Amino acid sequence: MDIRDVKRLIKDGENEVTEFKKKANFPEKIVKEIVAFANSSGGNLLIGVDDDGKITGTRTAEEDLFVLENAISNYCRPRIGYTIDVVRITDKRAVLNYTIFESRKKPHFVIDPSSKIDDKAYIRLKDKSIQASREMVEIMKKSHRETGMKVELGDKEKILMNYLGVNQAITVSEFSRIANIKKNVASKTLVWLVLANILEIEVREDQDIYRQKLAIV
Repeated sequence: MDIRDVKRLIKDGENEVTEFKKKANFPEKIVKEIVAFANSSGGNLLIGVDDDGKITGTRTAEEDLFVLENAISNYCRPRIGYTIDVVRITDKRAVLNYTIFESRKKPHFVIDPSSKIDDKAYIRLKDKSIQASREMVEIMKKSHRETGMKVELGDKEKILMNYLGVNQAITVSEFSRIANIKKNVASKTLVWLVLANILEIEVREDQDIYRQKLAIV
């Protein structure tokens, strides 16, 4: 990789598959971006590029590599696949490009070994890395092994499908209300219907929404 490749990566700005960082400060926060890419469709994290796409480079490339390697090793679980390119822009400055691959072992989490706070999974939404909802985490966990699921619609599922026959989308809270069921039951039902390929989930910053994917006869 050379400077021309870096310019091609940054020409469209930050988006679903590209993130810029001017410096490698707060590496325990930078790993959030790496986890989000692994849990989504992969992407490129460039150290030494301003938010506006200006290539400034880092003067401490070797130190940054060491610090970020430790952060990825200590704060990401399970292990994430990635490659690193060091692109020299001057004798003293370089851009670090981390290419993160979409994982086959989703979900990945950011952990804090010194804290009792639950680990957090992140996913990519446009140019942001956001915390994945409980439902999205469950979908990532189970999508590897849930195949050929038998679909039987009970009362609450029929209420849901009737609602979606009139309305475009629904949230966990709305489903809980209209079906008069607990939120954890609504959550599990929506996850199951996504895995059964009946519904699709649209990730949002506030609340994920669910839409009908297949017509039910």
